[in-house]
Amino acid sequence: MMKIASWLAGAAVAATLFSGAAQAKDWTEIRIGSEGAYPPFNSINASGELVGFDIDIGQALCEQMQAKCNFVAQDWDGIIPGLLSGKYDVILASMSITDERKQQVAFSEPYYKAAMTWVARADDEVPADFSPQGLDGKILGAQSSTQMAAYLQAVYPEADLRLYRTQDEASMDLANGRIDLMVGDLLPMLDWVEGSEDGKCCRMVGEPITDARYAGEGTGIALRQEDDELRLKLNEALAAIIANGTYKAINDKYFSINIYDLK
Repeated sequence: MMKIASWLAGAAVAATLFSGAAQAKDWTEIRIGSEGAYPPFNSINASGELVGFDIDIGQALCEQMQAKCNFVAQDWDGIIPGLLSGKYDVILASMSITDERKQQVAFSEPYYKAAMTWVARADDEVPADFSPQGLDGKILGAQSSTQMAAYLQAVYPEADLRLYRTQDEASMDLANGRIDLMVGDLLPMLDWVEGSEDGKCCRMVGEPITDARYAGEGTGIALRQEDDELRLKLNEALAAIIANGTYKAINDKYFSINIYDLK
């Protein structure tokens, strides 16, 4: 009798745990990790809240899925470890889809296309040649742990490279003359140089960098690889907000071009 009682008790505990696991995976509540240091895509306002294009898209997706969103701010260098450790369920932080990242996480369909750009100070002479030989002697910068950093490290391995914890730190050093050229994500750089007082120091130069090895396949929402049901739900919700005009309304709030296909 004791053994039966013990078995029943164990079964009850297991059922409770199973029920809890099932509830945790019904996706009526989704925790979204974002950096908060990459305007206009994500930043932290004076009230300490995450705001920006990524956050608005996240809210729209959750509304479409009839799920509650909880946003979590996370430094970029720890953003994938935070996902894998369960700190949040998805990363919505303008993360480029790359083969290297696919080894650790899964991705939704792209929610906007991506390209990179060179940025120089407004009064500096534009290099005629952006090859390693043409930029010999230049100090180059980018945000660390990004596709821009990976591009510089791969294509300019002999250059004097400066990598920064945030994009703002890289931009500040460019403005102050501590680096000669910077590689940044095209859309945030466009917003910075055309739409901010600080960005008047600088301008975009050269041709956009679209090599898929570094720019990736686009920008996606990252998830744990086992959360395939959530990935499918996000893809369905993304298609729905594009079709019903919600995506365009958010896009037009921040950009003068359609960043879903860069047209």
